[in-house]
Amino acid sequence: MKLVSYNIQYGFGGDGRYDLSRAARIVAGADIIALQEVERHWQRSNFDDQPELLSRLLPDYHWVYGPAFDMDASERRDGRIVNRRRQFGTMVLSKLPIVWSRLHALPMRRTLRPLNTRNAALECMIRTPAGPVRVLSLHLAHIAAEERLEQIDYLLAEHRRAPSDGGPWSGIDDEPARNWTSGEAEPENPLAAIWMGDFNMEPGSAEYRRIVGSTPYHRGAAYLDGFVDAASVASEPAADFHTHVKTIDGKLTKRRLDHCFVSGMFAGRVRSVSADIGEVASDHFPLRIDIDLETSGIATISGGR
Repeated sequence: MKLVSYNIQYGFGGDGRYDLSRAARIVAGADIIALQEVERHWQRSNFDDQPELLSRLLPDYHWVYGPAFDMDASERRDGRIVNRRRQFGTMVLSKLPIVWSRLHALPMRRTLRPLNTRNAALECMIRTPAGPVRVLSLHLAHIAAEERLEQIDYLLAEHRRAPSDGGPWSGIDDEPARNWTSGEAEPENPLAAIWMGDFNMEPGSAEYRRIVGSTPYHRGAAYLDGFVDAASVASEPAADFHTHVKTIDGKLTKRRLDHCFVSGMFAGRVRSVSADIGEVASDHFPLRIDIDLETSGIATISGGR
């Protein structure tokens, strides 16, 4: 299956032009799409409802939007309140149905300077031919490693207790007349997971090592409840692999800030990882992952029935 992760910078390209359709064209066709920096009702983006616009531009997808930043943007028209929220967050689009989703508000450190905003991870459970998988689109803090480490620790703890926590509901419906379950079986909350997004960290950093661990004695080791960097196990690692370019201290710097981390059970299923280097629809480049989610029998610990 084809996956893509893309920080779309709320539709503003590296050329400074606002055009949400460019980002939509780039990700169209992938089976699962994880987007970051998607917003609603901001003046800078014409007060557009970007999740709704993207759903129209990509009509063949199920989708969920999760705002990390949420502020009042209501106005009064003709004597009545028009309720609107000014939001900024992440989005997941999938050709397969998104069975359930939830939003994780990540730990945040209050700053005096510079500006810091709330970050979040949008978690979506998708039943693939391989089995149920939790797909996360996330955006970690941009200021300090310490804040990112706290956010990663939170996500790792949530990940490891997923099977015992269960999904949106569990147990037997003892009030069938109220139809809590719509006649469905208890939904899975599998250990199998894929994290995609803008992590604001580079390979080898403390945050990166917190996710994948230190270099093991056995090259290619993968723990059941741990993660591996999809790029590190790809069959054909791309040359000059980076997802972001920025001038730092007068020097043009290429950085890999966008990542895909897969559960250990998927380590041998990653076929390729690449970036569309040079795309100008955002200040980041799209990250593409080709992974075998078609072959059954991968996700063996589901936490559901």
